[in-house]
Amino acid sequence: MKWSETTWERIKPIYSEILNMPFITKLTDGSLPMEQFQYYIRQDSAYLENFGRALSLIAARAHEVEDILSFSRFAEGAIVVENALHESFFKKYNIEKNTQISPVTHHYTHYLKSTAALDQVEIAMAAVLPCFWIYKAVGDVIYNNQNNLENPYKKWIETYSGEEFGILVEQAITICDRVAATCTTVQRERMHEAFYTATKLEFMFWDSASNLSKWSF
Repeated sequence: MKWSETTWERIKPIYSEILNMPFITKLTDGSLPMEQFQYYIRQDSAYLENFGRALSLIAARAHEVEDILSFSRFAEGAIVVENALHESFFKKYNIEKNTQISPVTHHYTHYLKSTAALDQVEIAMAAVLPCFWIYKAVGDVIYNNQNNLENPYKKWIETYSGEEFGILVEQAITICDRVAATCTTVQRERMHEAFYTATKLEFMFWDSASNLSKWSF
C-alpha cells in the first residue's frame, strides 16, 4: 500500500468530522452566515501568505530538481493565484483586509513554517499535503451535494472542486509517495504524524470560523 493510502486511512475519522461540521454543511447549502465566511476569508488570506512561505522553504530544501520546481510552482500558486482569488472575495463580500490573525491561524502557520524549516524535508512535504488534499476532497463533496443554484459561495466551491486544482493535488500526493518510498520506517511514521497533525489543524481552522474565535486579550 502506498504511503498516501495508508495515511488517508489514518485520518478518515477526522475527515468524516470535517464533512459533518456546521461550517461545511452550511457552505454546501448556501446557508453559512456571511459573517463566518468573511471571517474565514480574512484568516485564509493570512494563512495562504504563510503557506506560500512554507512551500518556498520546502522548494529550497528539496533534493530533486523536479521537486524544487514543483514546490516553487505550488508556492507561486498560493501567493499569486490564491491572492488574486481572495482579492475578488474581498470585493464581492465586502470584507475588510485588516484583521488580527486568529489563534488557530497563528498556530497552523507557525507549525508549517517551523516544520518546513527545521524538520526533514520529506516530513515537511507531508505536513503541507492536507491543505491540498483535504481541500480538494471537501470541495468535491460540496460540489456534488449542493442543491442551491443560487449558492452565494459558488465561486469558492468551483475553485476547490476544479480540475486545475485537482492536478496540483495529484502532483503533491505523487511527490509524497515517491519520497516516502526512500525513507526508513521511522521516517515514514513521522510523515504520517505530520499529515495527521495538519489534518487536525484543518478541522480547527474551519471550526474557528464557525466560532469567530479570537484572542482573549
